[in-house]
Amino acid sequence: MERLVPERLSHLLRVADLPTKKPTAFLLEFDAKQRAGIADELGISGIKKLRFSGQVQAVGGRDWELSGELGATVVQPCVVTLDPVTTRLDENVRRLYVAELPELEGTEIEMPEDDSVDELPSEIEVMDVLIEALSLALPQFPRKEDAELGEAIFAEPGVSAITDDEAKPFAGLGALKDALEKKTDT
Repeated sequence: MERLVPERLSHLLRVADLPTKKPTAFLLEFDAKQRAGIADELGISGIKKLRFSGQVQAVGGRDWELSGELGATVVQPCVVTLDPVTTRLDENVRRLYVAELPELEGTEIEMPEDDSVDELPSEIEVMDVLIEALSLALPQFPRKEDAELGEAIFAEPGVSAITDDEAKPFAGLGALKDALEKKTDT
């Protein structure tokens, strides 16, 4: 298996050069500077570890499949405290590149059930697959275990502040229902 450490954060596999009888393996590992560049691209605080390994192989007569394993340890700010939150990600990645996608008719396009199917390009950019898979695997709302969102109360001077419980329009309906039921019972 070829061991790759990308210098320019690109790893193109030219489809015409790939063997059709056996899989082409790949392994991408990154140094600290490259991980920092990817973290900047994704808008996160950092990436402690990042590895993407897998293979590309012919499927059927003209289609190709990329399958691999993505492993990463990422750092993001907590949505409550902004403290760093470290998350370990281990993802299986699969993309099927088909030579002929069905023609789309009309102006409305429905999302296919299998979102791992793409049109076969002349070159498969493994880094694009890695970036997409990593961005989809990131936690949307990273939160430290002990982080709690407190209640903030704001009001102009001389005005009584409304609490969260008072602002809930249906909070008192249960008590009102009970009171009405008691009135009808008597």
